[in-house]
Amino acid sequence: MVTNNPIMQMFARSPFKPMQEHIAKAQSCAVELIPFFDAVMAEDWDEAAKVQHKIAVLEGEADVMKKDVRQNLPKNIFLPVPRTDLLDLLRMQDKIANRAKDIAGLTLGRKMTIPTEIQPIMKEYIRSSLKASAQALKALNELDELVTTGFRGHEVDVVEDMIHELDDLEHDADEMERRVRLALFAVEKEMHPIDAMFLYKIVNWIGDVADKAQQVGSRLQLLLAQ
Repeated sequence: MVTNNPIMQMFARSPFKPMQEHIAKAQSCAVELIPFFDAVMAEDWDEAAKVQHKIAVLEGEADVMKKDVRQNLPKNIFLPVPRTDLLDLLRMQDKIANRAKDIAGLTLGRKMTIPTEIQPIMKEYIRSSLKASAQALKALNELDELVTTGFRGHEVDVVEDMIHELDDLEHDADEMERRVRLALFAVEKEMHPIDAMFLYKIVNWIGDVADKAQQVGSRLQLLLAQ
């Protein structure tokens, strides 16, 4: 329905729904790391290439969405939170997709093998990091309710609790990273030094997914404090 009501038009131009759609796209990109590493650990490089291509496509779609949000973000005084804060939040969201693309690209490009001894803990670690990014998506999906309540009341408490849980999940991912590094250290002497070096980098980048998710939560928390 087309309306000439300026208030209704203002809400129609709200940036929050596109930002929610963007982080959902970023998360859909990141979760593909699960089937990707399943293929890598099975040394099924054809399947790994297919999943890596899907990750690249999803990251590209997230990038287009990010540019659309930037171009269409209102610049008037009716925006309920500072425009710069929203842009900063958007940038953090986008880094989740970017890092997933980096991980898959480097792993496939080098056809990196994961030592059998550390595969179980690597799988657990990947899922731990993705739990954090899933929680960031869950928190961002509350933006509509926050706007409705004027960033006040019970809804703020709900989102604050979600952000605290996100912090806990990121801490869990950090602990898992430490355990993976110890497991890798135990077998690295059996690997080519270059392969070990790049695998440590991949381990670090997987942790980055959780780190970027936590940063999304931190930016959202700043919006609550306005």
